[in-house]
Amino acid sequence: GSDDEKQALAEQICQMLTVHATLEEEVFYPAAREALGEDADLVDEADIEHASAKELIAQIEGSSPEDDHFDARVKVLGEYIDHHVKEEEGEMFPKVKKAKLDTAALGTALVARKEELIAALSEEAAH
Repeated sequence: GSDDEKQALAEQICQMLTVHATLEEEVFYPAAREALGEDADLVDEADIEHASAKELIAQIEGSSPEDDHFDARVKVLGEYIDHHVKEEEGEMFPKVKKAKLDTAALGTALVARKEELIAALSEEAAH
């Protein structure tokens, strides 16, 4: 696509990933850490993966499609996220389910916080 299309898509990707990471860090990870107890090393790994993704997001947001590494940063971010999702779905989620975490209450909390974050983004975009 054009540079404008790339920029708009990258901005949307970065915003949605930031919302997702915030949800996990504020709501899911604390609950998972508590439920998993001594097996919470998976949450620690996920925190580190988030830090790497956030660094790439900051680099993408601070650059433009004209930058030599813009496309590479977006691609690597996608690869990070793909790896992160596979680990969560394949390792963390099954362990959290076994730990009897109240997923219904957690889901409600996640939806409520997501709505707040999306509303804040919309308000920010309006200004």
